[in-house]
Amino acid sequence: MPKIIDHDQRRREIVEVAKGIILKGGFEAATMRSIAAEAGFANGALKHYFPGKESIVAATFETILAQMSEGVQEAGSDPASAEVALRSFLEATIPRDPEQIAAGRVLLALWEYAMSNEQLAELYRSHLGSWRASLVALMEDARDEGAIRDQDFVTLANEYISSAVGATVINLMYPDGDRVADYLTYIDQFLARLR
Repeated sequence: MPKIIDHDQRRREIVEVAKGIILKGGFEAATMRSIAAEAGFANGALKHYFPGKESIVAATFETILAQMSEGVQEAGSDPASAEVALRSFLEATIPRDPEQIAAGRVLLALWEYAMSNEQLAELYRSHLGSWRASLVALMEDARDEGAIRDQDFVTLANEYISSAVGATVINLMYPDGDRVADYLTYIDQFLARLR
C-alpha cells in the first residue's frame, strides 16, 4: 500500500524551514538548494510543492502575517471589557519575547523583498488595513462603553500602527527585549490620551 503524503503539511514544513533560514542568514540565504537541504528533500523535489523561491517567500510572508493577525485578533477579543480588549490588542502588536522579536528579523527581510514584488506589497498593505480596521472598531467599542472619548480613531490607529512597526524594527537591535518596557509605557500613554 502506497504511503499517503499530506501535501499541505509538507508545504507548511517547507515554509517553516524557509522562515528558519531567513531568520539565521537573511533573505539571500534562503535559496531553493538550502531550503531543500534543510527540509530533507532532493534539490528538485521542492518544485512539486512550490514552483520557485518567490512562491516559497510569498507563502512564508503570508504565514507570518496570518500568525501575527491571529495572535492580535485573539488578544483583542477579551470579553472582560472593550477597554481590556483594546489594551490586549495593542500589547499583542508589540514583539515582547525573543521569539516574537526574532520573527521581526524575518519580517524585515520580507519587507525588503516586498518592495519589488507588488503582490507581496499588496498582501502587507491588506494586513495593515485589517489591523487598522480592527483597532478602530476596538476604540469605537471602548468609546461606546464610556472608557475613552470620541476622537479621530483612524488617525490614532495609523499613528499606533506606525509605532508598532517601528517597535518591531527597533527591537531587532535589542533581541533580549530590553526595549519592551518602553513600548508598554507608550501603550499606557496612548490609552491615557484616548481617555
